[in-house]
Amino acid sequence: MLAARPRSERQLRERLLEKYAPAPELLDECIARLKELGYIDDRRLAENYASSRIAGKPVGRARLARELTRKQVGRATIAEALDAVFEETDEDALVDRAIEQRVRTHGRPTDRNGVKRLSDYLARRGFNYGLIARKLRALATENDENEEYEMRNDD
Repeated sequence: MLAARPRSERQLRERLLEKYAPAPELLDECIARLKELGYIDDRRLAENYASSRIAGKPVGRARLARELTRKQVGRATIAEALDAVFEETDEDALVDRAIEQRVRTHGRPTDRNGVKRLSDYLARRGFNYGLIARKLRALATENDENEEYEMRNDD
């Protein structure tokens, strides 16, 4: 089971109970031995998962936490792993990357609805609302400056 893909302790425990229904003390002994050998490590699983998700697509802390919760990793472990991952990766840079990708495919938001759609997109990606608001204000200021520059050059 672990050769197919990494699993959290709880996922493995449930899968073993479902498939083999071993005696509880045998299951505990098996899990302990797998931990001892390093085959089960929820913290490492969470860190590796979060790092690989961030490398592939810009996602925020909240989305990663939801995904790791679905993998049945404990809250404390998730918090520790995400703290470690986001020490190495700047969330501001991730949200900038997400905005760039969205603007490249959908263009810059030109009206209130466009800004709302971009905001919703970033929220679904798991970014903090305060960070989203700050980045959208900066984008609006940048748009205003570009419009002023274009107007001056047209004269």
